[in-house]
Amino acid sequence: MQQRRIGRTDLHVSKICLGTMTWGQQNTEAEGHAQMDLAFERGVNFLDTAELYPIPPKPETQGRTETYIGNWMKARRNRADVIVASKVVGRTANDWFRGGRPSKLVRADIFDAIDKSLARLQTDYIDLYQIHFPERQIPWGSNPMRVGNWPAPRDEDETPIAETLAVFDELAKAGKIRHFGLSNESSWGVMRFVAESDKGVGPRVASLQNAYNLVNRTFEVNLAEVCDREEVSLLPYSPLAQGYLTGKYDHGARPEGSRSQLFNRGQRYETPNAAEVQLEYNELARSFGLEPALFANAFVTSRPFVTSNIIGATSIPQLNMALDSAEVRWTDEMQQAVDGIHQRTGNPCP
Repeated sequence: MQQRRIGRTDLHVSKICLGTMTWGQQNTEAEGHAQMDLAFERGVNFLDTAELYPIPPKPETQGRTETYIGNWMKARRNRADVIVASKVVGRTANDWFRGGRPSKLVRADIFDAIDKSLARLQTDYIDLYQIHFPERQIPWGSNPMRVGNWPAPRDEDETPIAETLAVFDELAKAGKIRHFGLSNESSWGVMRFVAESDKGVGPRVASLQNAYNLVNRTFEVNLAEVCDREEVSLLPYSPLAQGYLTGKYDHGARPEGSRSQLFNRGQRYETPNAAEVQLEYNELARSFGLEPALFANAFVTSRPFVTSNIIGATSIPQLNMALDSAEVRWTDEMQQAVDGIHQRTGNPCP
């Protein structure tokens, strides 16, 4: 499988990254290990996880996903062959991360997070350590403000970006992390981190992990130029829009055992007009003779600004299809058809 470089780093990752957020909730440890075995047999060398996982977050399951990955790497004795990305939570009132108190992006909390993640992963270092979401108050995913969301409130105790970045500098110098990345961040946020690192405050941001898919191309509005000119790699998540671009939810269907049927967490992809647009893309995929999931993943992987597409699966057949998307030849005709829908419908699920 083709590999691509993350930012200005020495990390070369497969163009497909194996997402892991279902392991420990929808998937057992054995199923997670089977997914990793298959993905690595097919050329994947990149895993993305977080202290938050599995999803949905709960105190009784928090951290299980990292534990499963750590057990797998220990059993396979392959840590040197695996590029591991993990994340620290931003500001949250959920108190189970820090032993009974809320969490922020301050030194004590970041060190607490990294040490616990390293222990669960059974490793001395994390290759790419990311801020899962900003500490400041902005809409989830850091997407453009809409009426009612602006101006965003500001917390009096908001931690300055320079202060947070300096902590990551400590982690890098201590050998706990190799590189630093962001997630669910805005254009302003990325540039502030870049500006501080350019002043010598801390490590330079190497990557950005934001949602990107057929029904959410907001990355292209401002962030594409920021990331291109500043050499920050996009690691897109949710290429299937939480399953809505697989076709399984077409016409209001809710299959037994699906994420939408199990958890009430699909609001981002249940906005006005979303179902109609998702159906149009799914039918477009079928018109090209492709399964919608294969088509949607191939679209993301084919984008010139995508370094590694973070795929997710709860079954081996789903995983095989996601991996197969790396081999799909994305044509000009496909792109023109996709852009035609996008021109009419925009981003219904930002």
